[in-house]
Amino acid sequence: MTCVCRGETTHFRRWTTKCTSSRRLVPAPHCEHAFCNACITQWFAQQQICPVDRTVVTLAHLRPVPRIMRNMLSKLQIGCDNAGFGCTATLRLDQLQSHLKDCEHNPKRPVNCEEGCGLEMPKDEQPNHNCIKHLRTVVQQQQTKISDLEKTVAEHKHQLGEQKRDIQLLKAYMRAIRSANPNLQNLEESIEYNEILEWVNSMQPARVTRWGGMISTPDAVLQAVIKRSLIDSGCPLSVVNDLIENAHERNWPQGLATLEVRQMNRRYYENYVAKRIPGKQAVVVMACENQHMGEDMILEPGLVMIFAHGVEEIL
Repeated sequence: MTCVCRGETTHFRRWTTKCTSSRRLVPAPHCEHAFCNACITQWFAQQQICPVDRTVVTLAHLRPVPRIMRNMLSKLQIGCDNAGFGCTATLRLDQLQSHLKDCEHNPKRPVNCEEGCGLEMPKDEQPNHNCIKHLRTVVQQQQTKISDLEKTVAEHKHQLGEQKRDIQLLKAYMRAIRSANPNLQNLEESIEYNEILEWVNSMQPARVTRWGGMISTPDAVLQAVIKRSLIDSGCPLSVVNDLIENAHERNWPQGLATLEVRQMNRRYYENYVAKRIPGKQAVVVMACENQHMGEDMILEPGLVMIFAHGVEEIL
């Protein structure tokens, strides 16, 4: 058995420690000489003859070696491919691939940076690795992603604003039609009621832990802040002003009208179904969800209750 390496003809046992480009043998069909597949392919790129006896042979004539030869090869001792990098292991050929995966001298073995950035890289690139340079690249990539996300959010907000305007125009159109045809009154009321239900169901349930912190007489600035939050949450514009009017105790029902009455009725407050106004220490208590509270504890379309603290979302 022979092999062609670097333009030479060598004995197979020498190949087992020298040729590292391939472990597969192919024999020429006529002379039955066996060669390393990679090396004989390189040889045939220059000349179409057998390196041993000079008979005419081409790549098309080659075929795999018999099983008995492959079994014999698997038992031969061979040096590790990483011998040039310090590995002194000598092992059977059939164990080579599994050894190469874990060989600590493999210059391409993945390792993690131990200086802080944690980047995984080939071992031979570690000496030239610069954590700051890598982290700068990571930061730049993150900044690019953030910029792209901000653009996407801005586009979505613009689209949402256009959709809200379209909806308001449609509502105005429906009201105009209703005014021309009183029979459509029930249809408009049904549409508005469904809008309110859809909005209420989208709100996060809330729990009030400090009813004593209720702000019963919010000033105009605080009311404006709450109104903006209601609009941003998707509250139907047809009820926004009514809800803000109902944020002041002067419009509250009999059961909430004064501080003394509220103190007497505080034990009933836990029965309210309340929804958190996003980002605020305030809740909205809608009549459609609180019919069980009675007329002296609820108003149409609902109440807004503002607190100094103590509003929690129910997850």
